[in-house]
Amino acid sequence: RMAEIKNGRVAMWACMGYIVPEYYRFPGYLSPSQNLEFKDVPNGLAALSKVPGEGWAQIGIFIAFLELFALRQGEGRLPGDTVGCGKLGLPVFLVGGKSSPCDPVANERSLNAEINNGRLAMVAIVGMISQNGFLGTTGPSMWLPGAALPQRAFEKELGVTMPMRYWDPLGLASDGESEAFQRRRMAEIKNGRVAMWACMGYIVPEYYRFPGYLSPSQNLEFKDVP
Repeated sequence: RMAEIKNGRVAMWACMGYIVPEYYRFPGYLSPSQNLEFKDVPNGLAALSKVPGEGWAQIGIFIAFLELFALRQGEGRLPGDTVGCGKLGLPVFLVGGKSSPCDPVANERSLNAEINNGRLAMVAIVGMISQNGFLGTTGPSMWLPGAALPQRAFEKELGVTMPMRYWDPLGLASDGESEAFQRRRMAEIKNGRVAMWACMGYIVPEYYRFPGYLSPSQNLEFKDVP
């Protein structure tokens, strides 16, 4: 439970870290010695290669400090109830304070909300990272890929629906060759029809079987087939 809560909190901050930099950046320099300003660091996965090695070292030291001192799990406290943060996560350790233990009865609603929001954030940040890596951007096309992507070949064909519009993640039809597109579209429709029948074949036999024999010579009835 402690790991779940901690990862949920990190994921909530990570989600904010994907959204806020699109609208606001800290003023000034991230690394004066390298003449690197905060506004020069791209958002999302592209930022990983821009942060200097010294910056990663500072981040690691800061996390270690929080883990070992400020945000350590208090003995005899609820999971996630750290000694260095009080109500709503206020960092009382910055003023040398120590938080009192959390009351699980009085704060039940807030504690449940934190766990649920943390779970949602963990799923959300995985989706954001995947979308960012797939599309290579954190701009509008990451959030509304179908609406923001440029017009591509075969956008006027059947099956082009929002939000993804024409679904071709591997770019197989990027060459615009009509004959190859038609061949793939026929295969797609045929496989889709087979799959729809296969789905019905999984469900219907649970409730209905044909009467009689599948193989009279082997005395095998339809109901005998699993």
